[in-house]
Amino acid sequence: VFETLQVWLSGLTILKKSENYRRAFDNFEYTKIATYNQSKIDALLKDAGIILKKLKIRATVSNARAFIEVQKEFGSFSDYIWGFVNGKPIKNSFADYRDAPSKTSLSDTLSKDLKKRGFKFVGSTVVYAHMQATGMVNDHELNCFRYEQV
Repeated sequence: VFETLQVWLSGLTILKKSENYRRAFDNFEYTKIATYNQSKIDALLKDAGIILKKLKIRATVSNARAFIEVQKEFGSFSDYIWGFVNGKPIKNSFADYRDAPSKTSLSDTLSKDLKKRGFKFVGSTVVYAHMQATGMVNDHELNCFRYEQV
């Protein structure tokens, strides 16, 4: 949810409102979010504690539904997404984090597949950020103390 909410916005802006989003979106319980109806969406659009972007709110609901469908098909979302890296993290070797890409051909492929499955706001850059955040890709600098751990 946070990755898609950051599209067109600063990550810091979203982080400052994280508790508001947690409250508004039922602690990010995707099974609840998938059941949101128009009345709930209208209430969210009036919630002053979150950034009121109709398309992103609708996308959050449709993404929860698509997430459930992927789980049904693959057994878990983890099995699905990690299948794109054959279950093993990609370990890059950058001396400077600024040399790391913002997207790759793999994130392009994954983005296209997610969109085909009904996910919204999952462009290649958003997907690559997710891959970094979940450890699918290790873009830590070579001299970073976490490089070998990740």
